[in-house]
Amino acid sequence: MGDIDFGRLGYGAANLGNLYRELTDDEAVAILEAAWDAGIRYFDTAPHYGLGLSERRLGAFLQSKGRHEFVLSTKVGRLIRPNPEGAGSLDLENDFAVPADQKRVWDLSRDGIRRSLDESRERLGIDRIDVAFVHDPERSGDVDALRSALPALAELRDAGEVGAIGVGSMSTIALTDGAESGLIDLLMVAGRLTLADQPALDRVVPACERNGVGIVNAAVFNSGLLARDNPGADARYDYAEVPPQTLTRVRRIAGVCADFHVSLPTAALHYALRDATVKTVVVGSSRPQQLLENAARIAEPVPEELWHALESEGLIPTRAPR
Repeated sequence: MGDIDFGRLGYGAANLGNLYRELTDDEAVAILEAAWDAGIRYFDTAPHYGLGLSERRLGAFLQSKGRHEFVLSTKVGRLIRPNPEGAGSLDLENDFAVPADQKRVWDLSRDGIRRSLDESRERLGIDRIDVAFVHDPERSGDVDALRSALPALAELRDAGEVGAIGVGSMSTIALTDGAESGLIDLLMVAGRLTLADQPALDRVVPACERNGVGIVNAAVFNSGLLARDNPGADARYDYAEVPPQTLTRVRRIAGVCADFHVSLPTAALHYALRDATVKTVVVGSSRPQQLLENAARIAEPVPEELWHALESEGLIPTRAPR
């Protein structure tokens, strides 16, 4: 894992699977071209994203690039299988505007993990996967999900079929269990180490420090709450409505950022990189301009005094700077 250069900013390709709204193939390509032109070389996807559509679109784009030029991760745990009952409907229950004639089937067994990786490689059209994450193990309904999935992934890594392995989740319990397993290289921490919400600091980050596990920090805008300077009550927070007390605190954070002439999204991106365990930040986008803006934001300087001011106001925990 130590030789993987993710870069400071990566692209999370859920939107390529028609998350929330349909994208044409041309729109998907335009997003990926913008990411590439902005210098992004780390791309993350999953079978879950649009029932394989994200993997197919991302793979088609990356096949035009030299394999040494980019880092690619996908996820295991959900297999995509025919769903005749869903013909004629859309997968809106899972927030993806794609035909529901396929469905997700959980399989965290040794054979299921191998099949998941093989099928992802086929959809991507790319043999070498740099990182494979067990995806949302806490949602599988199997309390022993990691106990079977991680040894299976470790076998694939040791056989050279994947470069590094990890766990991707919003659950601090699942993330901590993964870090403490002694088997993984990385965690994808989704929305749990952000300017608005830092529960990963209690157990997840210390577990990573003890076990030499790196963090890929994802969902750092908490589904949009931190993505604009003046978040409103209509903002999404972890795919749902924002709680009033969270909105109040984030507005106070935005006010302090404004005092330092730093936009809230810029502060959110930089905060997500502050811990030494964090190797990269992953952002999604459904429009090219969003990616270009985030690439520019992460290149902006942010004064250390901003963090001190937020700490003194009790708006973020006190942490040593990176």
